[in-house]
Amino acid sequence: MQHVGEGVPRVPGLLLPGHHAALRAGVDRHRIGHLRFKFLTWCADSEIPEVRQLAVTVDRWWPEIAAFIATGHSNAKSEGINRVIKLVAHAAHGFRNPANQRLRTRCVTTRRARGHLHPA
Repeated sequence: MQHVGEGVPRVPGLLLPGHHAALRAGVDRHRIGHLRFKFLTWCADSEIPEVRQLAVTVDRWWPEIAAFIATGHSNAKSEGINRVIKLVAHAAHGFRNPANQRLRTRCVTTRRARGHLHPA
């Protein structure tokens, strides 16, 4: 078995992070299923409990993983915005007026506040 980076073993024939675009570009479902089986078998054969737990987690989340592979869409943006809202709401806990707390949260999560829009 080869090593990819800092102590990360490479499973021969298994895709590495960043190769999901190649899957969407033309690898069929049979190949994806084969790679999944190969990964789960490799994890099951491992003596490391964390690797076995990783296999359980990947298997549990497989429908979501397969949807991402097929479409390339995830909910990462909404999860990031929710995280910012929680951080700002926590920081704004001292506001006496709940309307001001909501306004502050809304202002922080707009595209202009995050630097996406550049008005003329």
